[in-house]
Amino acid sequence: MMGTLKSLTVFVITFMLNFTLQAQHRHANGEEHSGHSHYMEHYATPAHKLIFPSSTPDRIISNLTEDAAHSFAVNWRTDQQVPNGVVEVALATDGPEFLLGKVRQIKAVSQLFENQNRNEPLVKATYHSAKIDGLQPNTTYVYRVGNGQKDNGYWSEWFQITTARTDMEKPFSFIYFGDAQNHVKSLWSRVIRNSYRQFPQVDFMLHAGDLINDRDANLEWGEWFHAGSFIHATVPSVMTPGNHEYRDGVLTSLWRPQFTLPENGPIEALKETCFAIDYQDMKLISIDSEGFDESMEARTAQVKWLDSVLQSNTKKWITITTHYPVYSTKEGRDNWELREAIKPLIDKYGVDLVLQGHDHTYARGFPENEGKGLTVVKDAGTVYAVSVSGPKMYESADQEWMVRRGEYTQLFQIITVSKNSITYGAYTPIGTLYDAFEIIKKKGKKKLINKVPDSPIRLKSDFVAPK
Repeated sequence: MMGTLKSLTVFVITFMLNFTLQAQHRHANGEEHSGHSHYMEHYATPAHKLIFPSSTPDRIISNLTEDAAHSFAVNWRTDQQVPNGVVEVALATDGPEFLLGKVRQIKAVSQLFENQNRNEPLVKATYHSAKIDGLQPNTTYVYRVGNGQKDNGYWSEWFQITTARTDMEKPFSFIYFGDAQNHVKSLWSRVIRNSYRQFPQVDFMLHAGDLINDRDANLEWGEWFHAGSFIHATVPSVMTPGNHEYRDGVLTSLWRPQFTLPENGPIEALKETCFAIDYQDMKLISIDSEGFDESMEARTAQVKWLDSVLQSNTKKWITITTHYPVYSTKEGRDNWELREAIKPLIDKYGVDLVLQGHDHTYARGFPENEGKGLTVVKDAGTVYAVSVSGPKMYESADQEWMVRRGEYTQLFQIITVSKNSITYGAYTPIGTLYDAFEIIKKKGKKKLINKVPDSPIRLKSDFVAPK
């Protein structure tokens, strides 16, 4: 009798608990709450919060614009119950008094969007994007994104963001990441987070392609945004696509809804993948190397466009980012078509840095090195770097262009651009310096100073026994 009574009590409690939870998801008129009803059947999906949107903004990210001293771009996602988006922005203040003044509102461009990865359920969302312009240089602003209503549940937190300077002689810094790609939440998150912890005053972050592994996987993109969290919203990003943002020559449909990047590339097919940015006294150029590889039209257009951009350049420093390396870290992985097409332009116009990914190892050097290993080089030409920030690791081989190489090492690079110099440091997630150099350029003459730490080269064979 006591056992029957106990079972009945458990049943009643369970029933009432389920009834209460269901009731919490319904409006007063009995309809299911819009923020949850669309995905009730996927509550059992692992990491469903990373995959599916709600009415509260997520995947918030700021991007560099062509004029980073006077504007920034911001993107975010909600569910389709939120059809419109708004950005509120004001000058940052010591306390909350910015709320007492005039808070500017900018209406976002909002688009209903749905996609389904081959291994995931259908995801329906509204993607919002806005460009906030008319800002003052070197000034800190606060902003938040939401639906424009008074209910705080449908707004993000207030973020702080600082615009670029217009003083060409003032230094600025950015962090460069090679491929994140795999196990992004579990193993890449510490890289981006420690890079920010170690260099919190960084001005922007650059991603050299293969941000994730499967171009339209909402779980993987959810992990990428989760790993960067508020950093994405407060430090502007710029990214070039890798081959894993493509499939069969087609760019992921999530690229343009998720990011707002310059649209000054050569053709429509390369919109927001091939572009140029003037950041203080540096010209930053993205070459879409997968587009280059897949399409003769894109290849021809980018080469012609790059020549034009470099010919008209007035900035002292030039940096190119492209996913496929111009100089790879192992024979058999060379991208000859890319090298033969753009290296003559790199040499002709004196490009300073080429920042790349794809090879899942680390290497840094310059073609004129020829294995000499000098500490000071009077005219090194262009410095090429290949790096990896995620956990997927390949092997490399010594080549004459390399000054420093490494394997089985997650890295991020902090690059500081000053009036007459560029300093570069490659760091591991625990803050160990793995490689460093400085370029000094005065009166058109360039000197390279190698500052490689006195530590052994890290090789995969030191940690993983050969099969």
